[in-house]
Order: sequence, then C-alpha cells, then structure tokens
Amino acid sequence: MGRINKKKKETPEISTASLPDIIFILLFFFMVVTVMRKNDLLLKVDTPKATELSKIKYKEATAYVFIGEPTDKNRDVYGTKPRIQLNDAIRPKSAVQPYIKEIYGLVPDGLKGQFIVSLRVDKDVTMGIVTDVKQELRKADALKINYSTKVKAVE
Repeated sequence: MGRINKKKKETPEISTASLPDIIFILLFFFMVVTVMRKNDLLLKVDTPKATELSKIKYKEATAYVFIGEPTDKNRDVYGTKPRIQLNDAIRPKSAVQPYIKEIYGLVPDGLKGQFIVSLRVDKDVTMGIVTDVKQELRKADALKINYSTKVKAVE
C-alpha cells in the first residue's frame, strides 16, 4: 500500500500594494464628510469696529453669547426686538446662567481659570439687553467678558 503524503498547503501572502490607496481614499472620504461645527446664526449680528483688539487664546475655554435682532426669515417667529442666542437656539435671559454653568463644566480642568464669555452684540442693539445678560453672567460667576468686534482701519 502506498502512503499518502499530505503536505500542508501554505496560504499565499496578501498583497499590500493597494493598501496605501485604500488608506488615502478613506482619509479623503472622512475629510469630505466631516463638518466643522459652527453656530447657525438666527440673529443679525453686525459687530462694531475697534482699534485696540486682542485675540482669545483658549477657544475651548470660551462660551459665546449672541445678541441682536432676528434675521428676516425668523422675524415671524421671534418678532423684531433684540434677542439672545445661546448655541443654536434663541433663549430668554433666564437661560443664560444655566448655559454658562453647562459650558463651564465642559471646560478642561487646566483651563477653568481662563474661562471667558464672548459677547457678540449687534452694533445697533441698546444696552438694556446687554446689561440684563451681564447681570445673569454675574449670577453664574462668569466675570471675564470679551466683546467681539471687527478690526477698524486706523486712519
């Protein structure tokens, strides 16, 4: 009787020649699909111009509050009086304090001392609503306030 020799079959090596192509296709896909998050403005905010400006160093330790009149497409819902926008929603002034505390809770521990509230206020808004917001910020113990402006050309 003959003996049957069973040899182990070796699996062929996987070709890695197309691997860089696949990686670049995935990278390109994620770059195209990823959306950088910005607030959708529901208000008209045309900030005033100023000459003495400084940039905010730690944007991750910043809360943004927008104050202005609703845009033309939102006037039917919100009217024409100046409003307060927190994130992507128009809120009453009583919502400012909980919003600031929520944002402060999300700030990394090392940057809590650098926490700033940036007010982006329309140049035509009266100071009444701005004062109301500042009072709410005091209640939330947010004492560092920044007013966002545009650069004014020095003449």
